[in-house]
Amino acid sequence: MDLGPSLFGLPPNAQGDAEEALPAGAPLAARMRPQNLDEFVGQTHLVGAGSALRSAIERGAYPSMILWGPPGSGKTTLARLIAAVSGARFIALSAVSAGVADLRRAIADAKTAKRANGRSTILFIDEIHRFNKAQQDAVLPNVERGDIVLIGATTENPSFEVNKALLSRARVFVLKALTDADIGAIVDRAREHPRGLAGTVTFGETARAKLIALADGDARSALNALELSAHIAAARAGAQQIEAGDVEEAMQQRALRYDRAGDEHYDVISAFIKSVRDSDPDAAVYWLARMLEAGEDPMFVARRLVILASEDVGLADPQALPVAVAAQQAAHVIGMPEALFPLTEATLYLALAPKSNSGLRAYVAAQRAVEETGSLPVPLHLRNAATGLMRQLGYGKDYKYAHDFPEARVDQEHLPVEIGGKKFYEPGERGWERR
Repeated sequence: MDLGPSLFGLPPNAQGDAEEALPAGAPLAARMRPQNLDEFVGQTHLVGAGSALRSAIERGAYPSMILWGPPGSGKTTLARLIAAVSGARFIALSAVSAGVADLRRAIADAKTAKRANGRSTILFIDEIHRFNKAQQDAVLPNVERGDIVLIGATTENPSFEVNKALLSRARVFVLKALTDADIGAIVDRAREHPRGLAGTVTFGETARAKLIALADGDARSALNALELSAHIAAARAGAQQIEAGDVEEAMQQRALRYDRAGDEHYDVISAFIKSVRDSDPDAAVYWLARMLEAGEDPMFVARRLVILASEDVGLADPQALPVAVAAQQAAHVIGMPEALFPLTEATLYLALAPKSNSGLRAYVAAQRAVEETGSLPVPLHLRNAATGLMRQLGYGKDYKYAHDFPEARVDQEHLPVEIGGKKFYEPGERGWERR
């Protein structure tokens, strides 16, 4: 169970020791780093009692791995604990600042140590998704030979961000965002533990609940906020009681887990689209708020609404597309925060509208016919007879002009002869289209 955030934990040292003297005034999160796996909060599916990974760690027989999870879920802390529990050396690099030369030095150091005393080395690469192909390739042969055990940490989907060759030689373990109960356990222990605040402050349920909620599953955020809240309370005439206002001042604003280029971006927009498609206005407006409050580009949302209006509402309510386009134009003109009004209106309209995907089905059927039959010739009577030669060749012959017929409806074949009479459009049974 992890009682410290992923940023801190065991210090990066070549011996992989679990303890190192902390400087005076070290952050609360650093002081509360877990000392063993039993103190690690959350991720019981990975390192709970009796789990396969925990058993492998305790035996020192764990594979190279990629730890994938949101910020504050314990990736770095777990990597350091693996080294401490197994007695491995630990070398940490950040993909933000390290280059190929740094990798080579670290690997050379690992090889020297292995020859000298047989101890394995964990090479921990934080934010491994930021390494380019050349940097990832530099690690690959050393992972294959067992010169190092690689542990990479990433908040991005490794399927997209890590080379397939490297990914095939490492296990991917998915860490989940910590639950409110996990964050509560971390905060309570930090407030009471001698390494933490040692019971010098208290806070009521309202303040505690607000801190947990605003942390949004991020242990690092929770501990940093607890420490700052305690300082704010102390500055208020030496108060020892943390109030809800202290927490709000410390955290300013909930740090929503949302990355405009990462998995959360695609997961949330997927939930938004499916909520509108499934005619759930409450869920649709919730996911809309999740995106806009986290700083999503309102025009990205507006484009999705235009697509939804055509793809999922379609001819069941032909007014849906003008509503969506109007919302897109309005959002473009007025910008945020007022753009939330037309975007919300369009979201609710589309969610409540009858649904039909007959347009999509018609196009897919026509597309399939084009793929199967190729470039079939246009029937002569539909061709444009722009010259005398064309007319002599039969272009436009026997074409029936629609306006010469009642209701401007004419019975003539408009498809190539080879697929004449084929039906692509099948009207839906909802809303306007049924009529």
